[in-house]
Parts: sequence; structure tokens; C-alpha cells
Amino acid sequence: MSLHLTPLTDPADGPHGRRLAWLASDADEHPVGTAFLRLFTDPGQQHLAELTLRVHPAERRKRVGSRLLDAAVAAARDEARRSVVAQADAGSSADRFLPARGFRKVLTLRYARLPLADVDAAALAETVELPHPGYRLEAWQGTVPDELAVTFAASRRAMDDMPMDDTDYGTVTWDVDRVRAVARAVAARGDRLDTVVAVDTSDGSIAGFTELVTPGDGTGDGQHYGTGVLPEHRGHGLGRWMKAESIRRAHRDLPGLGGLLTDTADSNAHMRHINDSLGYVPTHTTHQYQLDL
Repeated sequence: MSLHLTPLTDPADGPHGRRLAWLASDADEHPVGTAFLRLFTDPGQQHLAELTLRVHPAERRKRVGSRLLDAAVAAARDEARRSVVAQADAGSSADRFLPARGFRKVLTLRYARLPLADVDAAALAETVELPHPGYRLEAWQGTVPDELAVTFAASRRAMDDMPMDDTDYGTVTWDVDRVRAVARAVAARGDRLDTVVAVDTSDGSIAGFTELVTPGDGTGDGQHYGTGVLPEHRGHGLGRWMKAESIRRAHRDLPGLGGLLTDTADSNAHMRHINDSLGYVPTHTTHQYQLDL
């Protein structure tokens, strides 16, 4: 088929990356596919690009995806990127296409959902109220309070060693400006950000955190953004404690919410066990692929 690729540039560059795009059209100028290449710009991730590629089902197996992929990979090389990552649902056409084009599977993610209608509020409260000597829970909505901002930013290193298997993910550096920027970005799109933290009562520092983003109108499903405990505070059940409190608050404060979504690396057995114990039900699996340039 006759195919035309139109390169585009996303005008809304973010503070941590910029995005290139391509539109594939047939001879009649009908759109048949797109490719988006996110170029990370933060120190520690300047080697990395993330690809999202879509082809209309009726136009597959006509080299549309291959042409779009070639354009994106060429751009990644021009930008001196070392790795391009892409995600595919297990068993999908993309799950077959990517390895056929030289990508290797580097990570498996398990997705799960907690239907809030099935939550046992009394049992959840009992979990939250279990004593954790030396720690207390605190929570806020939106931007972190000023008095906790520095220690909250410092606690983000809890995610530095999260299982990423063979992914060339690099490192992410967090500071107060970045955590506040994330909260502003969530609010700007009309969503709600709720954070629960475990505080070390000996010095008032944050030992761990969990974040939940929900639609601004309080309906649909919420999405867990991350749960992490600093290495020096692990082994005290803080991850399950914080996540249980996050669920309890969502169940209490957002009666129109349908459920909570989470994704976990298949190799992260500890977090998968926490999710299972809190009632999350597996929904699907995706594979992360990587092309080494």
C-alpha cells in the first residue's frame, strides 16, 4: 500500500521529557497508524526513549508498523539514545511484532484491580489499627505540606531498587520541586492525588509512602502510582499498612469510585503478596520490551 509518514512534534513538552510523533496515512490521506517517542531529558535517563505505536487493526500486516518503527528508531539514534522501551499486552499482536523486530523482553508486569464494593470495611479498619511501634500514619490530599516536603522528597529513593529486571531504566532524582510539580500536574488535569505516609516517630522523617490518583468526579477507577518503603525501615509491615489506609480512605471518602488499579513487576513477589492479601484481583499481564541501539 502507498503510505505517507508525517512527522509531528508535541507542543506540550514536559519538564522531564519531550515527545516526537509520526502519523501514517494511506493514499487517500486516511490515518492508519501513529507512533510516539518520548525522549527523557533528566540526568540519569537521557539514554532512554519510550515508544508507543498503534496501527488500525484493518491495516496490520501491511508494513505500517514497520515503517513507523523505523522512523522512531532512527530518531532515537539521532538523539543519541541507548535504549528504546515499549510495552505490549501479553498475547497481543504487539507482543509478537516487537520481538520479531529485535526487541527483547525485559520485564513482565501483572495488573490487578480491587473492586471497592467488595471491601470489608471492618476488616480493613482492623488492619489499619494494628500497632506498628515506632511509626505513625499521616495523609494528605494534593501537594505535600511544607513541613513534610523535604523528608517526603527524600523518601522517594525507596523506589530506586524496585524490581525492573533487565530494563535499562536509569535513575530518577527527586527533590521538593519535583514532588510538587507532580501534584500540580495531577490537579491540572482534574484528578485527585491522595498520599499516605509512614512516619518514623523517633525523628519525624518519612519512612515510606503510597500514592493514589482518582478521577476528579469521584467515579470510575483510581490508580495506585507507587508504594515504597526505605530500605532501613523494611520488615515492619509498613507497605501493607499504608496501602490498607489508602484503600480505607478511598472507600470512605469516594463512594462513587468503582475500584483501584495497580501494576506490579512479576518479580516483585513481596508487593504482589500485599496486593493479594488486600483483595486485589488479577486482570491482565503486559510485557516490557527493549531495543538496544
